[in-house]
Amino acid sequence: MLFQVGGQGARPTFFEMAAAQQLPASLRGALTYSIGVLALRRPFLHKVLDYEDEFFALLMLVLETHSLRNTDASFSESLYGLRRRAAKIRTKQADIRSKSSDGIQHSSLEKRQRVLSVVFLVVLPYLKSKLHSIYNKEREARLQASLWGPGDERFEDVDYFDEAEASIASRTSTETEATIRTRLAKNIHKIIGVCYPWLHATTEGLTFTYQLLYLLDATGFYSVGLQALGIHVCRATGQELMDTSSRISKIRNRERERLPGPPWLKAVQGALLKCTYAVLDYAQTGLIAAVFIFKMMEWWYQSAEERMSAPTVYPPPPPPPPPKVAKDGIPLPPDRTICPLCSLKRANPSVVTVSGFVFCYACIHKYVSQYQRCPVTLMPADIDQIRRLFHDM
Repeated sequence: MLFQVGGQGARPTFFEMAAAQQLPASLRGALTYSIGVLALRRPFLHKVLDYEDEFFALLMLVLETHSLRNTDASFSESLYGLRRRAAKIRTKQADIRSKSSDGIQHSSLEKRQRVLSVVFLVVLPYLKSKLHSIYNKEREARLQASLWGPGDERFEDVDYFDEAEASIASRTSTETEATIRTRLAKNIHKIIGVCYPWLHATTEGLTFTYQLLYLLDATGFYSVGLQALGIHVCRATGQELMDTSSRISKIRNRERERLPGPPWLKAVQGALLKCTYAVLDYAQTGLIAAVFIFKMMEWWYQSAEERMSAPTVYPPPPPPPPPKVAKDGIPLPPDRTICPLCSLKRANPSVVTVSGFVFCYACIHKYVSQYQRCPVTLMPADIDQIRRLFHDM
């Protein structure tokens, strides 16, 4: 069986379709990198990175809507000279004999197909990205719970002094204080954590299957989304590429003629539309070039020695959770400046290194010398593990 690798005919090759499909991901990575570099000098750009998914989805929504409306192709497909056509199966034998033998007739996209194309190109990838982030958080929470125990059984490093009564209260009282919204969010996250791997495996399996069939010339649809919409991606002919500008101008003139209101208002609205179209045209043609030129220039001026000798910087590991308070241990006072042993303001504060809790030096020295353990966690300790603190918060 021959693989389709040539560039003849209206059917795009597998490599053209793969390049068009991977372009949005490459564009997102380049934009994120560029904004991150600019944010070093303009800190307000960090807000854009905090809402990276929403920002990129809005940008692609504008670009994809503009491209489908003017060229009947997605943003990435239009850059590769591809067009989307509605695929209709012919049933008449005369048409089959007189025309091509594939039994499929191509026509322009309908309005419904353009809208659904935007949904498949922008909305579904955005939802998948959000589900993936929720799944990663849930997986990290499960991993942390398997290593250190459930989160409600451990002290948080912020409020384990201020809310010491929680160490005495039972789990039932904690659950009664949880709001319905928090419980619902936790349940939804758990459901996503269970269902997302199956959903991800299904979508990736269907994607691989359709791409393999397309490579083997067994189907004309590159993805399941294209088949669901009944759309074929074809190469644009030379005449279509030449007529694109005239078609766009006709569409825009028709829109300006439909503007309501008196002549002066139409003139103002027409000028605004003209400026909007110009901005969209410049954004569509210059966005990718500007981003990749910026990355190339940044790489060019970075010396090879810096790239070779720069050590790999790994993020610091998360701190271990605070130790648990033993059932028979001494409870912690609400005020962090009070010694748990004498219930007075700490004098000569000292810490037990096995647990990290702070006491008066005289109190903890006497207790550890007698019981050989930490009074709060009941972990084994000796006097050599007592450290003096010279700065007490």
